[in-house]
Amino acid sequence: MASALRLQVHGAPDDAALAGWREVEDEFATTEAALSRFLPDSELTIVNREAGRGVPRPVGERLYRAVATADRARRTTGGRFDARVLAALERLGDAGTPLPAAGGVKRGSFRRPRGRLIALDRAYDLGGIGKGLALRWAWRRLATLRTVASGVLLEAGGDLVVGGRPETAQTWSIGVEDPTGGPSPVAVIVPGEGAVCTSSVARRAWWSPGGLPVHHLIDPASGLPGGGGLLSVTVASGDPAWAEVWSKALFLAGPRGIGDLARGRGLAAWWVDLEGGLAMTPAARQRTAWTADQG
Repeated sequence: MASALRLQVHGAPDDAALAGWREVEDEFATTEAALSRFLPDSELTIVNREAGRGVPRPVGERLYRAVATADRARRTTGGRFDARVLAALERLGDAGTPLPAAGGVKRGSFRRPRGRLIALDRAYDLGGIGKGLALRWAWRRLATLRTVASGVLLEAGGDLVVGGRPETAQTWSIGVEDPTGGPSPVAVIVPGEGAVCTSSVARRAWWSPGGLPVHHLIDPASGLPGGGGLLSVTVASGDPAWAEVWSKALFLAGPRGIGDLARGRGLAAWWVDLEGGLAMTPAARQRTAWTADQG
């Protein structure tokens, strides 16, 4: 999933930590084989090739659950989060495994739990939510390790889940990266038990075939990069998949809409604008230990 993995364990025997690491590696490898749009033989690629044809196909549990979660996220966020943006990403130059050209009459989506059958109306990109789900599933597989450790942190490319506490502190302290490239975090937060995920344009940004600067956070309504005026959004939540969903949905709300949406949902959210200014919700302020403007 193009993410470096890190497992930090406190207060557990080495063999337990090593066994936990093997569980994490296995979960991410298995999830990538199911959900990656960059692997030509992944389950998602196979289903994406048939998108719009209306022919249900049986799939594995991970892909079925990922599509179901993505569809629920689209409804919950009022369409701001929508995994069906792969065509837009490819048009802008973020290509994965080649897919057949769209054509003819498109049929709608179909999903049936019995037999885990799905047919997609459009090709899906499950990158962000897929990483959140991989963190969720790997965290569950660490249940045994978490019973013998005083604290565990699992990170995938900057998104993470924490439980317990480190041996040298009462709580986990997590830095929110400065998306302008500064060497210090813009804030240090205390998430408690749960996940911290960020959507940012600091890394996945490039020049489109037409010579325009673009990024991967696509507004489903326009098919173009959204969130103009924001550089990053961080969300703390009990679940990493939903932290991923809301960090993207809030980013796409833009600087004018993010505050009302985040506060209305009671989310702990932090965001950085083009000038490097940091804002946050009341729920986030309760989890903030330090900000850069405090010195």
